[in-house]
Amino acid sequence: MAGLTPEFEAFVTARGPALLRFAFMLTRDAGLAEDLVQEALIRAYGRWSQLVRLDSPEAYVRRIVVNQMLSWRRRRSTGEVPGSAPEHGTPDATDALAERDLVWRVIGGLPARQRAVLVLRYYEALTDREIADVLDCAEGTVRSLAARAFETLRRHPQLARSGERVTTGEN
Repeated sequence: MAGLTPEFEAFVTARGPALLRFAFMLTRDAGLAEDLVQEALIRAYGRWSQLVRLDSPEAYVRRIVVNQMLSWRRRRSTGEVPGSAPEHGTPDATDALAERDLVWRVIGGLPARQRAVLVLRYYEALTDREIADVLDCAEGTVRSLAARAFETLRRHPQLARSGERVTTGEN
């Protein structure tokens, strides 16, 4: 990576794959995830001298990724709607994989901020406070978004039919 500062290059090498996985979990689209991370890294590099002083420059870059994803969703003008899952015949060893795929497709249909809360909470293991910082909102908003997301998942007809049990992870 010619022309980059050694600190930024080390950051991209160390955290780039995790950022890409994070973006993919948000978008469920590999190409869009790559674009989001690339744009986030470009923006972060412009402010890198300030970011290296932060406790976690990665959190700042993650926030850029989330904001870019939310912005992209607002600009999206197509009326694409994900298709329904095909009916399965007799159960086989791929049923668990198919159910997990179904859950991810349903999560992919959630509003962007609700999906972001679920990914940040369960994939990135952030607290409500940390999620609120990333999304630039109140902790109560984070809990409200998560509750609405889970309510949508609980009421989704394909999940109810598949027998998938959707829980909040809270005891």
